[in-house]
Amino acid sequence: MTPPENPNQEARARAYWKKNLRILAVLLTIWFAVSLGAGVLFVDALDKITIPGTGFKLGFWFAQQGSIYVFVILIGVYVRIMTKMDREFGIEEDKNS
Repeated sequence: MTPPENPNQEARARAYWKKNLRILAVLLTIWFAVSLGAGVLFVDALDKITIPGTGFKLGFWFAQQGSIYVFVILIGVYVRIMTKMDREFGIEEDKNS
């Protein structure tokens, strides 16, 4: 392993990855809470609510579809946050690939 060319660059890289891991932890916690919480643990309470026009119980919907929608939304949120963070840290994607 070669020594870093610039100690400040190494500190920025560590700060970048620390922030990235914190964002991932928060987003995965939200997904876990929605998947397990709404789809399994609180399904009986949510089943008392029906989705208007469909007749589906809300707990059933979260167990079958809701957690997938939340996951896709969280992917979009992650992309937006990382794009902003890349600009903040001055990181550019390789435009040749």
